Amino acid sequence: MLSYVIVGSGYRSQYFARISRTYPDLFRAVYLCRSQEKARLMHTLTGLDAFLSADSLPFRPDFAVIAVDRSGIAAVAEEWLDRGIPVVVETPAGDTREELLRLWERHLQGDRIVCCEQYHRQPVLAAGLRVLHEGMIGTPLSMYLSLLHDYHAMSLIRRALLDGKPEPYVLHGTYCSSEIVETDSRNSAFWDGRTAAVMRSTIHISFQSGKEAIYDFCPVQYRSYIRSRHLTVRGSRGEWSDNQVLYLNKNNEPQRISLTADIPKQYRCLDTQALRDKRRTFTAELAPDTVQDEFAIASILFDMNDYLNGGPSPYPLEEALDDAYFTILSQQAQNNPWKAIFSERMPWQS
Repeated sequence: MLSYVIVGSGYRSQYFARISRTYPDLFRAVYLCRSQEKARLMHTLTGLDAFLSADSLPFRPDFAVIAVDRSGIAAVAEEWLDRGIPVVVETPAGDTREELLRLWERHLQGDRIVCCEQYHRQPVLAAGLRVLHEGMIGTPLSMYLSLLHDYHAMSLIRRALLDGKPEPYVLHGTYCSSEIVETDSRNSAFWDGRTAAVMRSTIHISFQSGKEAIYDFCPVQYRSYIRSRHLTVRGSRGEWSDNQVLYLNKNNEPQRISLTADIPKQYRCLDTQALRDKRRTFTAELAPDTVQDEFAIASILFDMNDYLNGGPSPYPLEEALDDAYFTILSQQAQNNPWKAIFSERMPWQS
């Protein structure tokens, strides 16, 4: 059984709490909060015990989950690394170039840092990536992504087009604000027709190899009844579009299949009734949800056992730093409409 402490008390921290309750034979978790009020709240919401100092924890955790505000993730992670505790940090791994460089230096010194980038592990997205890696649509050439934001988007783009490897790129981007009727949120749906101004980002990414991606996203897409989410990867012999794959077989005859959200054998111990119900319900729209999200995160925590015993990282730090670096550059692209923003070679890129 793996034990971990959840540092932070925000919305995302509750994912890690629910995972420990869903799989009690695999994980043991407690909270570390900054105030008694927060500690009481998290205990009420999740049922987990909550403490106010690291010295008061009932066990020495195998790792610390850093689920604080993104501006403090890197600094809090370093505090736990200083205690000799490996960390699983929420996304992004850092908010500035200096923080990313500092985390890489800690990694080179032997500290163990894992970023909890989970979307490529969601069953439907993982199925699509397998199709690409098996060569079903030939060589992936371009991608349109209106599904995820910032660092999550780059993680998926890099895995779809570049097989996870870094490559120099140039950004051209912009953003605009528009009014939209709000229909849903993390806590409740809206029925009163309220509107909000939302920002939509559009970024064109040109990679050195000639491959291209278009990032097109507005945060309201995560929870809206009137905004959908889409992904298209075009290859030399077909395309992956949302839950459909169009391709040519060996006889160059056109084929069409729907993606099946299977659970890999090594993670079947993490299967739940809710996840099975989700897999039985096909929809043409690509809609990653909380059920798939929690499974993906749980699979990362599950893989921490191998990592702590000398195995591979569940998500290599260099990939997480690339994701965060893209976010920094994309903000520059949006603030300088259609100006070319060039990536630089960073120390973690081999």
